[in-house]
Amino acid sequence: MIGIASGFAALFFRKGIEALQAFLYGTDDVSQLRTFAESLPCYWVLIIPIIGGLIVGIILDRMTPDARAQGPADVIEGAALHEGRVNIKSGIASALSSFITLSSGGSTGREGPVVHMAAVISSWVSNRIKADGITGRDLLGCAVAAAVSASFNAPIAGALFALEVVLRHFAVHAFAPIVIASAAGTVINRLEFGDVTEFMLPMESTLAFYQELPAFLILGAVCGIVAVSLMWTIFWADDMSTHVVDQFKIKRWMRPMISGALLGLMAIWFPHIIGVGYETTSDALTGQLLLHEAIVFVILKIIAVAITLAGRMGGGVFSPALMLGALTGLAFGLIATPIFPDFSGSITLYALAGMGGVAAAVLGAPISTTLIVFELTGDWQTGVAVMVTVSISTALGSRLVDGSYFLTQLERRNIHVAKGPQAYLLAMFNVTRVMKPIDPERGATEEACWQKIEQDIYLGAGATLEQAMPIFDATNIAFIPVVRLKGGGEAPELLGALHQVDALKAYNRALAATAAEEHS
Repeated sequence: MIGIASGFAALFFRKGIEALQAFLYGTDDVSQLRTFAESLPCYWVLIIPIIGGLIVGIILDRMTPDARAQGPADVIEGAALHEGRVNIKSGIASALSSFITLSSGGSTGREGPVVHMAAVISSWVSNRIKADGITGRDLLGCAVAAAVSASFNAPIAGALFALEVVLRHFAVHAFAPIVIASAAGTVINRLEFGDVTEFMLPMESTLAFYQELPAFLILGAVCGIVAVSLMWTIFWADDMSTHVVDQFKIKRWMRPMISGALLGLMAIWFPHIIGVGYETTSDALTGQLLLHEAIVFVILKIIAVAITLAGRMGGGVFSPALMLGALTGLAFGLIATPIFPDFSGSITLYALAGMGGVAAAVLGAPISTTLIVFELTGDWQTGVAVMVTVSISTALGSRLVDGSYFLTQLERRNIHVAKGPQAYLLAMFNVTRVMKPIDPERGATEEACWQKIEQDIYLGAGATLEQAMPIFDATNIAFIPVVRLKGGGEAPELLGALHQVDALKAYNRALAATAAEEHS
């Protein structure tokens, strides 16, 4: 049932974007939106994203605590730290903002918002049935798998994406329900669109000789650099945008509108940046672009995505990564094949491999991304080239960021999911859950506690074991007083004492439970 609901959510989201795009831009064929936008008046191309940004800003300002559209990073955080739940109110606001962003010229993708929408559905169900952490995470994986499958008509990749990226384990107990939900999501897609691939390649791409494989190793390194450039640019733009907003005291609801104005100005001359960009991706995969066009579009798309996300507009990074990868691969092929014509296959093969290379490095998901590329194109004969490219790009990209775009997002918020359960589990335990009352028999007398407080060795009631453990390591003391701070110069209220042995026991039990879930 969650698979069906998530599949319909993905379908309605896609159809809704297409309908609103068709209305705003006045075209009957949104798949050719870029071409049609070239004939529109300049003022119309400019004003649409400005209005869209204004609406997005108002929605996020009133419905979210930080005026930020949530996405897959928040889903990963929900799986790791919140028993498979995401915030439902913020999720609804994020879906609306992403819907408006993608319909009005924002240069992002629809898959990230769809993943988060599916997580909202599973969170609502988990709350209703009062699911425990394991069940909540499994249901979350089911929803994500179905959403990805319904978006791409890719049931295998959808199931593996949920396991590889969101749950971050391949436990057997989670496999069956996730696969069933993924299949359900695919059925929803095929009932509407049929059993067709997203992109149609002009011919079967084959490797000319095995001697060509070293070229794909080089392409993998290039794709890794492009992927890291995209991620670094997004983070730099976000920091700069935040600095400007704070410096000039700009209202937070105006931030998306300013980004919309910048996007509109770019789109007047380069309508390729509008929306998901599947038309340009298709042109790259079919070899219909020139070398200088492919290179210029890579640069422009990176800038457009950074502007969109730095403006806190909605949308994801997967579709932009596919577009950048296809353009990068095409440019590489246009350069490489004339140099070694006797050992070169089709130029479009490089575009196909590049599409997987950049996307895998951005998502940190080499397995599911490789399968998504196969299922998007229906070309299974070139698997070796794609796998080689993906492996190199992912290896390089993961060393220059914290694993992936999503995990780096979380790391920038001081959520250490990238480092594994041993890092983030400590943040799940509030010290008030683990502390004990004042106990003279264990040495934690009131006098001893106040002596430590006077030495500035104490923990506030809102602290977690993540703050406590470094203090134990640095001081080698047996316990730390826990206090509730009061304002107005009043003395703090002594609540109890956190003993090092109790903290270690709680941490060890959490590690054991996580290991048991991942290997069940």
